[in-house]
Amino acid sequence: MANKVLAEIGVIGGTGLYAMQELKILREIKVKTPFGDPSDKIILGSISGIKVAFLPRHGRKHHLLPGEINQRANMWALKSIGVKTIISASAVGSLKEKLAPTHFVFPDQFVDRTKGRPSTFFGGGIVGHVPMAEPFCLGVSDMMYEEAVKLGIKAHKGGTYICMEGPGFSTKAESEFHRRMGYDIIGMTMATEAKLAREAGFHYAPVSLVTDYDCWKEGEEVDQHQVSETMHKNIGNIRRLLVKALPLVAKAGCRNACPSFSKNSLLTHRDNFPPKTYKKLELILG
Repeated sequence: MANKVLAEIGVIGGTGLYAMQELKILREIKVKTPFGDPSDKIILGSISGIKVAFLPRHGRKHHLLPGEINQRANMWALKSIGVKTIISASAVGSLKEKLAPTHFVFPDQFVDRTKGRPSTFFGGGIVGHVPMAEPFCLGVSDMMYEEAVKLGIKAHKGGTYICMEGPGFSTKAESEFHRRMGYDIIGMTMATEAKLAREAGFHYAPVSLVTDYDCWKEGEEVDQHQVSETMHKNIGNIRRLLVKALPLVAKAGCRNACPSFSKNSLLTHRDNFPPKTYKKLELILG
């Protein structure tokens, strides 16, 4: 499995993301990983002749809380089938008036406020520290933004995503604090995903789909019904964007040298790798 390229582009998002006319579903595969089970089976298909792998982040039944998602298994599974680029779509709350519900944001930074989630492949006798100054593949992200604008989708380039623990939404005090800190959007999943994607050498580009104003805006406090309703509208637009952008991913280029970070970040000499740990990480470290 690790040597066979089944798809070079992976898409992580909600269950309805892959229900598009243009997607030809070829098959589903269950991938076993050294880190346990991924969120669900991987759906392999093609769009405009481009092979793509879809992975429902919370599972097809949406049975996983943000903190329960096995992000290491998800990343390992995608890596094992040959994926090089990950497009990650997720719902977010807006912390700024101009970032209205149904708008798309292509952030260039994040702040991680989650608690205790496994967010590294390193450990167990192998030490590494990857740079995170520019955490995303901006070549892919910029291309996605440009294509969104061409499609008439209200889109914003840049901004900081604050990743909270959840699963409850913010208090008003928390929401106002995050606004004073200058953050732009808030969600519950992306930070851990981005850290592991960097270690695994992926070109990783997040697309944040605004569903609400968190709870800072009087009269528009977030609730799950509102999120679900707005997300339904966003799904139509992200499908349109994927159909247009996926064939362009290979030409987007990379300004960050994403695949090289983990190789240049090891502190432990290979001669000192514990065999058991190296066996788990061999796919990630190369």
